[in-house]
Parts: sequence; structure tokens; C-alpha cells
Amino acid sequence: MKRFEELTTAHVADACIRAGVPVRTVSLTAVAGGRVAGRVLPAQHVGSVDVFLEAFESADEGDVLVVDNGGRRDEACVGDLVALEAQAAGIAGLVVWGLHRDTVDITAIGLPVFSLGALPTGPLRLDPQPADALSTATIGDWTVTRDDVVLGDEDGVVFVPADRLDEVFDLAESIRDTEHTQAAAIRSGRSLREQVQFAAYLTARATNPSLTFRQHLRAVRGAIEE
Repeated sequence: MKRFEELTTAHVADACIRAGVPVRTVSLTAVAGGRVAGRVLPAQHVGSVDVFLEAFESADEGDVLVVDNGGRRDEACVGDLVALEAQAAGIAGLVVWGLHRDTVDITAIGLPVFSLGALPTGPLRLDPQPADALSTATIGDWTVTRDDVVLGDEDGVVFVPADRLDEVFDLAESIRDTEHTQAAAIRSGRSLREQVQFAAYLTARATNPSLTFRQHLRAVRGAIEE
């Protein structure tokens, strides 16, 4: 979390492209807290909070509970008691592929919670719990495990393999620094087109139609778009 404080999920997503790491992102709304970073603690919800309580039994300080509720929009699967219990267990935040409820109370608790939205209705079902309910979670198109780290901010969340995190952070910090320099230059009167030698790109593309802007940016170390 300390390194992520000075980054955004956009920086991390761009860094994943540079590193050849699959860009595993989903659009979720920050209900409370705004930002989260930690190792994935997966839990597949099947209608009862007991799967979360069981997950907390094996959690490490700073883990993030990643709840797979199949993206359902007919029930809320997380409320204030789960958020409070997670906080007491040392969980850094909750990422919910589904809905939450008790928004006012969750906001007051202050634990970072990300979800697809809110709904008053809780689960009205109880399905069999799969054998891998505490080892994998599917979020959007992605399946994540304890080998992954989740990072979240106002733009959504991104999952990064834990063993590639330092590499991705190094690249993300480089991208951030370049973009901050570019933004400062624009404010001081030097356009982005000038900075990335856009006129030269147009001239080169006229000669070589297969030349892409991203290829040009790599050559001039432009950093934007990836």
C-alpha cells in the first residue's frame, strides 16, 4: 500500500502492458475508503456469510477479501457486519463482484469497500459451497487466487501476480513520473503534440503507413497510451 499510495490503477494497468502481464481490470465503485491494496483473500459467496467468516480464519494482516458473487444484481451479499468483522480481522478492504447493502454504516466504518452497487435485499438462497470456495474467486473475466494482489482506487481495481508486483510497480512509477513531467510542460505552454513530436510522426506515417502512434511513442519515450 505504501508504494501504491503514489500511483493509480491506470499507471499499474499501463505498466502491466509494458511488462507483458495480462491486464486484469474490472470497473467497480468505491463505496468507502477510496483506495485499497493487498493480497487476495478469495471467497465464493453461495448465500451465507459463513464463507467470509471461514476466510477470516486463515487471513493474514493486510489481505483483501475478494468476494465472488457471480456479478449478481438481485441480492446484496456484503453488509456492515461483514465489513466490521473484516476490519477486526485485520483485512485491508473488500472487493465485491456483486452488490452490497448498509451503505451508510459501511461508509461510517471506513474500511475500503468496492462493489457493483447497492441493493437493500440480502440473499434469499443457499446453494452448495464449491470445494474451491476459499481458494479461487472469479471477478468479471478473471480468476484470482492467493497468488495475486489487488489494487483499487476511484477508477476500479486491477489484479497483479504477487511475484511480478515489484516489476510492475517500478514501471508504473516510471510512467507516472513521465506523465507528471508532460502535464507540467503542458501547463507551462509546451503542448503534448510538441512533446511527443507529433508532426514528425505524421510525416513518418505518410512514408510508412504501417507505423503506429504507439511505435512512435516508444521511440520518443512518450509513455502515454501504455
